[in-house]
Amino acid sequence: MVEQMTAAPARGSATAGPVLSKPRRLREVEGGEESRLPLPIEEFSRVLGGGVVPGSIVLIGGDPGIGKSTLLLQASWILAKSSGPVLYVSGEESERQMKMRAVRLAEGKSKGAAAYPESLFLVTETRLDAILEHVQALSPRILVIDSIQTVYLPELTSSAGSVSQVRECAARLQALAKSSGLAVFLIGHVTKEGVLAGPRVLEHIVDTVLYLEGDRFQSYRLLRAVKNRFGAVSEVGVFEMRGDGLAEVANPSEAFLAERAAQSPGSAIAVVMEGTRPLLIEIQGLTSPAAYGTPRRTPNGVDLYRLLLIAAVLTRRAGLRVAEEDIFLNVVGGMRINEPAADLAMAVAIASSVKDRPVAADLVLIGEIGLSGELRAVSQTNARLREAAALGFRRAILPKTVRRGEDPPGGIEILPCRTLREAIETALVPNA
Repeated sequence: MVEQMTAAPARGSATAGPVLSKPRRLREVEGGEESRLPLPIEEFSRVLGGGVVPGSIVLIGGDPGIGKSTLLLQASWILAKSSGPVLYVSGEESERQMKMRAVRLAEGKSKGAAAYPESLFLVTETRLDAILEHVQALSPRILVIDSIQTVYLPELTSSAGSVSQVRECAARLQALAKSSGLAVFLIGHVTKEGVLAGPRVLEHIVDTVLYLEGDRFQSYRLLRAVKNRFGAVSEVGVFEMRGDGLAEVANPSEAFLAERAAQSPGSAIAVVMEGTRPLLIEIQGLTSPAAYGTPRRTPNGVDLYRLLLIAAVLTRRAGLRVAEEDIFLNVVGGMRINEPAADLAMAVAIASSVKDRPVAADLVLIGEIGLSGELRAVSQTNARLREAAALGFRRAILPKTVRRGEDPPGGIEILPCRTLREAIETALVPNA
């Protein structure tokens, strides 16, 4: 609970003054496709919906050290060269620290001053009124605030990062963006639960909410859109953290499968959809007799309750004795999967470990598992199959009740299965 002092509105103030707005017919409203500022970072541009929309306000969240500041400084460097002035405001780093980071991330590793974009401006400031004065003096096209929790308004008595400060500062930045056409990027802190810190209204104020995800001990980072008024939701961009910053991963599926051991028991390939992009992901399962009384269920990259459901179905419907086994499930590459289409690959990976029989190397698995052990169809099957065929996979197990539509793509054989038990026997390589 936070106490907030506000001035009482004057009596009758709700109707005081002339009414400036006027209702208009829909056909009379001018507009259509939003003009966008091109962003050569293709993975970032895809998640935004095709570029930076003038007048938009974008919020980027993620764990500390995951690469939020690095990504936005890289984008600022490129946009300053192609689209006009960019003002990068940091409340956490000095200008000297930002310069050191920029030199390290510079394109081509050029050290000469001529390589620096003339339109990229850096400032260390936390007072919002001072930031607005800088914006008025420079008239930038892009404004980056790193981070919104460090910015404050002096007229509010609460400290920076409090509910009232974050809400009011975000509201004023939104008004600035909509009135001037300035595109604003906000970096937001996250809580230990992984959600954006501050009031929930912060996510309602902005036009786009992005999360930069990934395991800090892995090199891959995923930029995911969870709200976007100018593009598709749940789009994902894949980056690799290197010494010179975040590098785009042009073919994420190939990168995630690069270290796969094809004939190893407990490994299965799932095809999941991240927005409009199909991705091939390796799922690893390992079972071991429980050393203590209660068997453990340890997932990494998948929901625990989904793993418990699949383990129960394997026991009751597929006849596998996993009730007394510790089960470990891992999604390779630091990905996190929430889509039910990966159920079949998860179950087959566990079954492969229990039976100590590898999954066929040229096989992908697509399907949702029901509580009766039946396989259920998923959406966008052909897009998934085309991605699998492009990476050299020649067979795919699908639910027999797959939705009718366009013919499946050539180059990949469809193996329809009705139940989980049937899919396991089809997927596993017979014993020699």
